[in-house]
Amino acid sequence: MTAALRTELRKVASTRAWWLTAAAMFGYMIMMGVIMAFSLVLGMRAAEEAGTAGGGPGGFGEAVLDERAIAMSVYTLGLALGYVFPAILGAFSVTGEFRHRTITPTLLAEPRRSLVLGAKLVAVVPFALAVAVAGVLGTVLGGAATLAIMGEPSLLGDAEVQRAIALSVVALTLWALVGVGFGSVLTNQVAAIVVLLAFTQFVEPLLRLLLAQFDATESLSKLLPGAAGEAIAGSSLYVSSGLAELLDAWQGALVLIGYAVVLVLVGRLTTFRRDIG
Repeated sequence: MTAALRTELRKVASTRAWWLTAAAMFGYMIMMGVIMAFSLVLGMRAAEEAGTAGGGPGGFGEAVLDERAIAMSVYTLGLALGYVFPAILGAFSVTGEFRHRTITPTLLAEPRRSLVLGAKLVAVVPFALAVAVAGVLGTVLGGAATLAIMGEPSLLGDAEVQRAIALSVVALTLWALVGVGFGSVLTNQVAAIVVLLAFTQFVEPLLRLLLAQFDATESLSKLLPGAAGEAIAGSSLYVSSGLAELLDAWQGALVLIGYAVVLVLVGRLTTFRRDIG
């Protein structure tokens, strides 16, 4: 296992994928942090001026957020909008081998395919952590700066806010494991990116909103992977806006890890069971 892990670490470190992903997420989350903080503060002020502190336009959904809810929503935006980045990084660790046809020598050097997949899961963690930190840092910098400019408290010294920020990093790192599993199932790199983007940015958000509308399906919305990631941090834009509810943090972690395990098992029993040449 040590040799396989060392090899996988060297593969990821030798590519530009991890730091390009980190840079892209950092820039994207700064922008989204600024936009969302600005929008939510304007919504809060508009509601206050109209005397509708309990309802009315809040910039997102129907709820008007207070200062704490705005800060929590902005600082956890990575889990609502940016989790595709670590997922893509995880998928790259597998799809890149098939794209560049290095999977054959990899399996010749280490024929135990389950061990290879296990090594990929472990090896992606430190790089996913870097991507997660970059994304959360971008969100915090953009959001906190905007709140300060608009004369609102950043609440960065609040223990609950700090906990949500730290757990956002953990949840985003776990998303890379889901990506590894997904990449082992769908090995075409372009197709994997397209599907991940479509699911995380369009399909799941719509599913969450639709499932949450009915009592019979509301509990299912909590089990979607994006919702599970948000549950780890204990806060999200969806929840603050009254559009969804979350599992407990430990339950969210188990669900997200469960998605990764199931996908890896499917990949092992399909793609990594066939002859690869």
